[in-house]
Amino acid sequence: MRPSLKSSSPSAKRTTDLPLLDPPDGASLVDRLRMAGCVFAEDEVAVLLASARTPLELEQMVQRRVAGAPLEHIVGWAEFAGMRVAVAPAVFVPRRRTELLLRHALRLAPSRPVVVELCCGSAALLLAVASTVKDVELYATDIDPAAVRCASRNLAGLANPACVLQGDLYESLPASLGGRVDLLLANAPYVPTDSISLMPREARRYEPRIALDGGSDGLNVQRRIAAGATRWLAPDGHLLVETSRSQAAESVAILERHGLMTQVVSSDELDATAVLGWLPTAPPARV
Repeated sequence: MRPSLKSSSPSAKRTTDLPLLDPPDGASLVDRLRMAGCVFAEDEVAVLLASARTPLELEQMVQRRVAGAPLEHIVGWAEFAGMRVAVAPAVFVPRRRTELLLRHALRLAPSRPVVVELCCGSAALLLAVASTVKDVELYATDIDPAAVRCASRNLAGLANPACVLQGDLYESLPASLGGRVDLLLANAPYVPTDSISLMPREARRYEPRIALDGGSDGLNVQRRIAAGATRWLAPDGHLLVETSRSQAAESVAILERHGLMTQVVSSDELDATAVLGWLPTAPPARV
């Protein structure tokens, strides 16, 4: 399943008028999802068919998708970095583009790292780091209690237990982490407020506004993250923030104003851009 399957148009039918298929007809389901504007209808139908336990449950899932609910919320998981990450209703759905942050986090991770994910949502990033890096000390924070519950579920049972905290950015982190964080990861909201209305309907209607809205230019949360980063970073630590291609120059300026050296990284494959920041005394984060 694609991590972010976005619709482009409203449904042509009322969901209450849709027929019950027994046995399910995959081709008809694809047609219904296409009519609802689902770009990856074939992929989505395959996921729905594999997830539904009965024809009735399948029909209910299809009706929810046609009505605009995110596929990931319907089936209860999203694919991220080859893993299934639990995603609850009203929790931000991890996007494939965020795998760029993961790639560089894994490249930069020292032995036995301390890793913090801010604005963690489902904690997909931290879960992926924990699945690859051994002897890691993990912390996740989010201001949204629904996200904290979802992250706690995803991170439960790890070999190295994670500490999942509710709070605004750094406020809930233990003071003992000051100057010890090797990787500070942040896929913070960076959509400008006036652009929220242009997002796909499942994001606008079903994902929390607080996880999308980055303020007038989209970078208000990044400014607050950068302002506090130097207190928490270890001498050789790195801050990694997701941004967009058009916002990258301002993201760089924000980090540099707060005393960090920077590098922009991008991936055409993932349609992703991020900025890496580190203290002037740390080695450069060259690719």
